[in-house]
Amino acid sequence: MDCKHFGTCGSCGLYALSYAEQLKQKEERVSTLLSPFYTEALEVFDSPESHYRARSEFRIWHEGERCDYAMGKMPVDGVREKGAINIHECPKVIEPIEKRMWKLLDKINASQEVLKNRLFAVEFLATTTDECLITMLYHRKLDDVWSAEAKLLETELNCKVMGRSRKQKVLLSDEFVTEKLEIDGKTVTYVQYESGFTQPNPVVNVKMIEWAIKQAKMVGHGDFLEAYCGLGNFTLPLSHYFDKVLATEISKNSIHAALENCALNDISNITFARLSSEEMTEALNGVREFTRLKDIDLNAYNFSTVLVDPPRAGLDEASIGLISKIENIIYISCNPETLARDLETLSQTHRVVEAALYDQFPHTAHVESGVFLQKK
Repeated sequence: MDCKHFGTCGSCGLYALSYAEQLKQKEERVSTLLSPFYTEALEVFDSPESHYRARSEFRIWHEGERCDYAMGKMPVDGVREKGAINIHECPKVIEPIEKRMWKLLDKINASQEVLKNRLFAVEFLATTTDECLITMLYHRKLDDVWSAEAKLLETELNCKVMGRSRKQKVLLSDEFVTEKLEIDGKTVTYVQYESGFTQPNPVVNVKMIEWAIKQAKMVGHGDFLEAYCGLGNFTLPLSHYFDKVLATEISKNSIHAALENCALNDISNITFARLSSEEMTEALNGVREFTRLKDIDLNAYNFSTVLVDPPRAGLDEASIGLISKIENIIYISCNPETLARDLETLSQTHRVVEAALYDQFPHTAHVESGVFLQKK
């Protein structure tokens, strides 16, 4: 990928390296961190070099009568500068975003004050099947005049548009897009809401899920436990390889989306529970009872496998203690440093038998990784 803003835009920091060099650097970093626990070569899943990001947010920079998209400045000596730079291209976004974002900007600038007045950011959520949801964020209350103009945008750009301001959400049609991914020979449908978490790189996301499926096939029995399940990204495709599934998530919106996705995919062996990882641990260890679980018989599960996909902070001590009791662990990590830290404890009961790197974020230092552990 080449971009005229490399070196000034803070979004892509590894612009000076070829993509092959970036990937090698990330592989060496993760391999070094995992070397006390795994000495084989990592399985490396690369990304398209451009047009890979299905979710993006841009600031809106006002200069006189004109608006432009803007991004934060490139850090200098590790210190991020104040202000932003205007951008005139962004080749990392997938084509359904790219073909609409510049037309949208032209419409905003041609709209007098209706669309541009106190507009401070625009968010895009798109799918590989060309659906796109555009969220426009304002520092003012939105009225019927704005809604009428925004409704025209939906027709002109063939997309969905919604508006947000403080304590206000204006829906013109839907607040979601519907993604269809081909995963391990099956079509999986995901409703993805504007306010929920979604994996940003659909190509690498499929590779990541299929890697997890490969581990599930190796197990081939028992029940499945998942923490941080989100909208069911892993849950739905992995459910086919287990008898029963219990998946937990703290976000009400994500649970709502997960239940909707279960129905869309005609899957009936998953039970979703709104619990944090800490609450999940307390419930399964019998430390605390939850009203939210009154219709779920936890004793009916015989978990052979657990999947965790925690935030950058990694797992808490109690959750590590809980999953240490389960025979097979699939650990997906967005921070290899905390993964290595957690493996110091998990390696006392389990051994790493597979490890992988997923490059969700090309041209940045960020890297995702995964390990499959089995009881010693």
